[in-house]
Amino acid sequence: MNSFPILSLTLFIPILGAIIIMCLPRDQVKAIKYVAAVSTCISMVLSLIVVLTYDRSAGGMQFIENIPWVTDLGVSYALGVDGISIPLLLLTNLIGFSAVYASWHTADRVKEFFALLLILISGVMGTFITTDLFIFFLFYEVVVIPIYLMVIMWGSSKRVTKEYAGMKLTIYLLIGSAFLLVGLISLFVTSKGILGYPSMDINTLSGLDYSNGFQIFAYIMMTLGFGTLLSMFPFHAWSPDGYAGAPTAVSMIHAGVLKKIGGYGLIRVGLYILPIGAKYIAPLIAVLALGNVIYAAYICISQRDLKYIVGYSSVSHMGYVLIGLAAIKVVSINGAVMMMFAHGVMAALFFAMIGNLYEKSHTRNVDDFGGLAHQMPRLATGFMIAGLASLGLPGTVNFIGEFTIFVGAFSTYKALTILAVSGIIFTAVYILRTLGDVLFGPRLEKWDHLQDLKGVELIPLLVLGTAILAVGIFPSTIMDLINSGVGQLMAQIGNIQIGGIF
Repeated sequence: MNSFPILSLTLFIPILGAIIIMCLPRDQVKAIKYVAAVSTCISMVLSLIVVLTYDRSAGGMQFIENIPWVTDLGVSYALGVDGISIPLLLLTNLIGFSAVYASWHTADRVKEFFALLLILISGVMGTFITTDLFIFFLFYEVVVIPIYLMVIMWGSSKRVTKEYAGMKLTIYLLIGSAFLLVGLISLFVTSKGILGYPSMDINTLSGLDYSNGFQIFAYIMMTLGFGTLLSMFPFHAWSPDGYAGAPTAVSMIHAGVLKKIGGYGLIRVGLYILPIGAKYIAPLIAVLALGNVIYAAYICISQRDLKYIVGYSSVSHMGYVLIGLAAIKVVSINGAVMMMFAHGVMAALFFAMIGNLYEKSHTRNVDDFGGLAHQMPRLATGFMIAGLASLGLPGTVNFIGEFTIFVGAFSTYKALTILAVSGIIFTAVYILRTLGDVLFGPRLEKWDHLQDLKGVELIPLLVLGTAILAVGIFPSTIMDLINSGVGQLMAQIGNIQIGGIF
């Protein structure tokens, strides 16, 4: 399989689907939707093949493709995956496939909607599988354009206008990318001075001996760039409004995988290339992460809009990821990557269910509902699976991620870890209260006309719900894969001691 360009095929099948869609007549709505469904299905199957054929005993980068592109800048079309990137590749395609069916009833400008959706999926996918920094940044920038267009064209929000949400989201992402660009340019110039020739290859850059001062400066730039994308406190304000204003498919991809580019970048680019910088900045990240966990979870308790509840919940959950990354231990980083996968499938399922309910009831206000499980038991099942995963119920995928983060981080940040665990209590409060208010209690006759999930509407529940439960019950299916990647990365950068802080 290493000689077959499976990663390129996985990456460009959605792009090909978008091209085919743009060539189809506008009135061929069914054909457009089928092309989107088939292309995302093929990419999902290919990513599953990558998971199953990856040699875990050998580890390291596999399925490598490398074609020189801009030789004067040392840029190559370089792809490869390891135990860290494969789960995120699979996550992207699981959510992308589900997002198509969550948007199946889209009726306005269907051609443009699904073409942009496929481009967005490919852009996110590209950031996880490239091993060239320039290509990584290129894919990152590609992601911003379709998100903005989709939010302002198909979005909806009760609290803010979709134009405001789209602009706020885009400005924050571009500010983050500006800091990231400064870090990448400084890294390029400094590495060229050391090597004597230009290179943007991540593996090559990771083997160079940078000064401590440079590493700290560059890692601060990476933290501001990737941290903004990961909605690190206090740069999180764009995230809930972005979720609320976005159409269902974009909310799923945004919460499910877009944020994960930030976490992945802090590992693959920040920690791998600049380990000394990571050592000095990690305690600050841990403190800010506590703001994510506690502040955002507390805000959730006062929210009554379902999208805002999940939006602030996502900000809170990203705090766990940041604590795991800041501890710089194999166990904690394993947990952080697992948590990114877990939160991705959970948040995407939540937004798929909320989108379906909003499409039929035209409201997302918790106070408008009650006893909904009587009329929509299948949708209620989706809400329950996502909700119980969110609060970290054993047997769901989130539990193993949170547990390993806390275990790994405790030896480094004892007080912070203990405080972060309290976030689980807040999560239980707002999740159980929301599920109780929306799903249970007396039947409300005004919602008797609502139709439960049926046909293609069941696909997001089946795909994402299965992932939540299957990986939760058999965590080694993903955790062993993650450990092979994190273990090798940590072995390459050496032992970093940051104990005794907080």
